[in-house]
Amino acid sequence: MRILISNDDGYFAPGLAVLATHLSRIADVVVVAPERDRSGASNSLTLDRPLKLRRAANGFYYVNGTPTDCVHLAVTGMLDHQPDMVVSGINAGANMGDDTIYSGTVAAATEGFLLGIPAIAVSLVGKEHVNFETAALVVTELVQRFAAQTERKPWLLNVNVPDIPYQDLQGTVVTRLGKRHKAEPVIKAQDPHGQTVYWVGAAGKAQDAGDGTDFHTLAANQVSITPLQIDLTQYSQLDAVREWMKPA
Repeated sequence: MRILISNDDGYFAPGLAVLATHLSRIADVVVVAPERDRSGASNSLTLDRPLKLRRAANGFYYVNGTPTDCVHLAVTGMLDHQPDMVVSGINAGANMGDDTIYSGTVAAATEGFLLGIPAIAVSLVGKEHVNFETAALVVTELVQRFAAQTERKPWLLNVNVPDIPYQDLQGTVVTRLGKRHKAEPVIKAQDPHGQTVYWVGAAGKAQDAGDGTDFHTLAANQVSITPLQIDLTQYSQLDAVREWMKPA
């Protein structure tokens, strides 16, 4: 089995190294990640300059672009074969609810999915970010389950793992995305030159965290697995828009 690994925290991130170590025990692994932290890059592609691919001392490849760039470049130009799976992570922090819209971690997996490859985005949820081994073990199990399937349709899974020891996990739940409250306001400050600058505020607290959501599941120290889709069409409004588009 061949796996392409990427992330949005950069090729030097500890979660990436732990993930690569575990998956290399069960598959042929290639790592292509951003040269620096690109958290929040979402699905952006770099179109205004060429991309450069380099190889680090540990064998990981890195790109001067976004997480999406990394996967796109690897699948459509670098690799001489299509990987069987794309795995993105392990992100240091949650990607739940509305986070998935902005997440570079989810975006890297999404690019694999858009290219016809099953993909997993995995994040470690907590404040300390010390139990990357737990998330790596969870992903390893998912990959092994995938390998055992006879019908391999592309799918996109968003996986969030509590930042606790593996033996303390309280199971795994297939969930839906919850929803956050509106984000906190931007933070106004001054740089050393006396110019006004703004920092993006913190993400909002959970608003929809009921039973069956990723938020609810993580609060119970369970692993959340959410299947994602890409179709943004608001089907319930198609007829209404057609109606008001009719000539007067």
